[in-house]
Amino acid sequence: MTADPALAEGFDLRRLDAAFYADPFPVYRALREHQPVKRLADGSLFLTRWTDLDRIYRDTRTFSSDKHEEFRPKYGASPLYEHHTTSLVFNDPPLHTRVRRLIAGALMPRAIAAMEPGLHALVGRLLDAVAERGEADLIEDFAAAIPIEVIGNLLGVPVEERGPLRGWSLAILGALEPVVTPEAAARGNAAVTEFLGYLRGLVARRRARPGDASTDVLTRLIEGEADGERLTEAELLHNCIFLLNAGHETTTNLIGNGLELLMRFPEERARLLAEPGLIGTAIEEFLRYESSNQLGNRRAVAEAEIGGGAGAPGTLLTLCIGAANRDPARFEDPDRLDVGRQPNRHLAFAGGPHMCAGMTLARLEGRIAIGAFLQRFPDYGPAGKAVRGGRARFRGFLSLPVRVA
Repeated sequence: MTADPALAEGFDLRRLDAAFYADPFPVYRALREHQPVKRLADGSLFLTRWTDLDRIYRDTRTFSSDKHEEFRPKYGASPLYEHHTTSLVFNDPPLHTRVRRLIAGALMPRAIAAMEPGLHALVGRLLDAVAERGEADLIEDFAAAIPIEVIGNLLGVPVEERGPLRGWSLAILGALEPVVTPEAAARGNAAVTEFLGYLRGLVARRRARPGDASTDVLTRLIEGEADGERLTEAELLHNCIFLLNAGHETTTNLIGNGLELLMRFPEERARLLAEPGLIGTAIEEFLRYESSNQLGNRRAVAEAEIGGGAGAPGTLLTLCIGAANRDPARFEDPDRLDVGRQPNRHLAFAGGPHMCAGMTLARLEGRIAIGAFLQRFPDYGPAGKAVRGGRARFRGFLSLPVRVA
């Protein structure tokens, strides 16, 4: 059945309605079928096909991740502008290369494997608390608690000081939406300022008493590489904020979305219960079907072929990961959840040199959290109204009440 072309014709990223936030996929399908390279009112392009996104992610010479030009009119001279134009994800080499190399060194397979016992213990404690109450908010009581602890451990944030981290993260990432209200901008700027103030003290303490650079990301970022490569103070602080935000939001959404999908598709839940070994492919399918990060951005820095047409230098691109991951040209029966789907080369972690540095850790958190919750509470179900996050860039829930007894 052909999608309604009117959904594609009327699409405006700056004027999204409640129906879109609840379920954007009919709109994405219409765009893929009728206007896969949609020119928006501001002259930017909105892309929805898997092949277009994959090629653009890989061609870093033609398509830049640098956001100085794009974010200057959006944020002005503000803490949000300083933060987002300094963090790893919104930069090209050489900054991107330097920061990624330092972070990746603390996220090697051996270091991640060493985290597994602690992750199992953390998830076990959270599940015990849920069992005692007989009900829970899957986000507040479970999904969000896991990455906060993991990233807190990686940065060496004392447990008693982690309270504000999630609020800061939500405020900063909320200001990345296509349209930012003055209130959202104020919250985001305040969060950056407060977070920087906290980190300055944390960095001073770590300089005085360094941790193990093989597992402590903050120590590694402070000390730099053996060849003398160092981050400036601003680069160090803002990329610590980025690490928390990237690790918290996407993993929280992965766990929450995955557990909600298993309620929505009981036959796939039964299949996963019968075959627990499918948890690895199930995680990949949750990432594809309800991608935690729905939108990415690039800017053409040279004359470029974009989706079969010409693109002038300076053209801004929105890469719709959520649409590309449901592209029937790449995935058979893409609107069907299949916890055993193979192959499954989704773009939930982007692609090319900017592919998520923490994806192995995110997958581990997802496997342990979702697998353990399902085995402990195989009959869990909804216990109230679920509340979506209400954002276009990140897809997840603010609240997801369930009963487990």
